[in-house]
Amino acid sequence: MDERWEARTQVPLLGLAVVFGVAYAIPIMAPDAAPGVHRACQAVEWVVWGSFALDYAVRLVLSPERWAFVRRHPLDLAAVVLPLIQPLRLLRVVSTLLLMGRRARMAPQITLTTYVAGSVVGLLMFGSLAVLHVERNAPDGNIKTLGDAVWWSFTTMTTVGYGDHAPTTGLGRVLAVGLMLSGIALLGVVTANIAAWFISRFERDDAEERRQTALLEALTQEVKDLRAEVARLSEGVPRQRSAATPSDRP
Repeated sequence: MDERWEARTQVPLLGLAVVFGVAYAIPIMAPDAAPGVHRACQAVEWVVWGSFALDYAVRLVLSPERWAFVRRHPLDLAAVVLPLIQPLRLLRVVSTLLLMGRRARMAPQITLTTYVAGSVVGLLMFGSLAVLHVERNAPDGNIKTLGDAVWWSFTTMTTVGYGDHAPTTGLGRVLAVGLMLSGIALLGVVTANIAAWFISRFERDDAEERRQTALLEALTQEVKDLRAEVARLSEGVPRQRSAATPSDRP
């Protein structure tokens, strides 16, 4: 029942995650929008987070061993509880990303490469929007536009860190630490994935080479046998019978 629930809700929840990203981006990219737009976007964020929280609750109820389910999914529980303890907008972003990522990893049809690429794009987008929201109005901040934020996020995730743009607030630096750790982890996954691909390719090539060598050896042996047979026939030597025929018996 739990697996069927996950299969049915996977696509709708991923769609809600996209809606969440739009609702999160609009107030930041259009800070002068009408107050009603900001309130609507905030309501959408809470609805999406609530949908993921409801999904966690349903999976918990459907699980035959609930305490074991809680122990196996600590990040899911933290993502559900954190926004309730401190209803910060950034925590809703973090919790929704965590819950969306956990559900994406459960999907067997999503490959590792696709997941890593989606993670990079998601972290780059949300990291840029979050740091722009935090640093834009900071007195000493130097991240004032979306372009500055995207450039800073890209250099931070790749651990390059040119230093031309840097957060000056405490929350902005917390975001920087998160992006640095995420970038290191994603680079490690990408490197391991590429190495695994090369290893598997070399193993396939080696197996194909061994198969061709075995076929060549078998063909060589058959040619030798045929030559020996031809030599016996040309010398007039009859074949040895493996067993006596009825005509040989007295």
